[in-house]
Amino acid sequence: MTTNQKTPIFGYRTRKMIGSTIRYILMIFLAIFFMFPIIFMLVSSFKTNEIQLVSDMGSLRAFLPVGDLGTENYQSIFKFEFGRMMFNSVLIMLLTVVSGLFINSLIAYSLARLKFPGKELLLSVIIALIIIPFEAVAIPLLVLVNKLPWFGGATTWLDSYHVQIIPFIADAFSIFLFYQFFINIPKELEEAALVDGAGLFRIFWNIILPISRPIFATVAILQALASWNRFMWPLMVTRGVEARPLTVGIQTFFGQDPRIWGDLMAFASMITIPVLVVFLLFQKWFVQSVASTGIKG
Repeated sequence: MTTNQKTPIFGYRTRKMIGSTIRYILMIFLAIFFMFPIIFMLVSSFKTNEIQLVSDMGSLRAFLPVGDLGTENYQSIFKFEFGRMMFNSVLIMLLTVVSGLFINSLIAYSLARLKFPGKELLLSVIIALIIIPFEAVAIPLLVLVNKLPWFGGATTWLDSYHVQIIPFIADAFSIFLFYQFFINIPKELEEAALVDGAGLFRIFWNIILPISRPIFATVAILQALASWNRFMWPLMVTRGVEARPLTVGIQTFFGQDPRIWGDLMAFASMITIPVLVVFLLFQKWFVQSVASTGIKG
């Protein structure tokens, strides 16, 4: 007795190829869609005719390099102490990230491996701090730093680099990410090193650190973005361009003349490019960390 079997119209490989093609088309479409604001910003930053720039906003010409193009907008922003504020932003971001990686990773490793009274309570407090918005503690923190002394006889922390760095080195969310990663590392690696006479810091530096590059890259990206985009706190604690970052500088720049759209687009482009560079440099480890720790977001 024989049975009639229908031959599939499309084979497995063909269906797989069609599905992959559809996925890639959708991803390309979404990538182009999300790139529109950046393309508009970059193209507009080179348009020197303000009237033309505004008139192009209602059509696809806003995304095309047409009309009067030049670098005059970029030249204008550098006359506004842009170089100084760029240096301030980069310096604050680098010091915050480097210090934060070291401090937060040590705190998280201690919570993941050491046993001491109150450990669970401390971990609960750190997790609770994640949900507290910075705006809730900004004013008390401002009052505190305004009264703290500093080296060289300074009577206040205001209008300085360290007031924009020190309060943000220890970060509850970064500690939590490190902790989640460290508790999944097999303890056998450390036990073997302990038998050989290695101390905790040496184990952390020589064993844990080399295998934790993905989480370090993830925390570096998140802390760099947070430091680079910080606006309210620098606005509260700085008075002049000596220690003022770019995020506050663009607001001051816009306040002088809100009609200079080309200059504003150039300013915004110069703020955005370093962030993209940081992400592109660390994106490989960032993806690995998200995949290994199961972070959703």
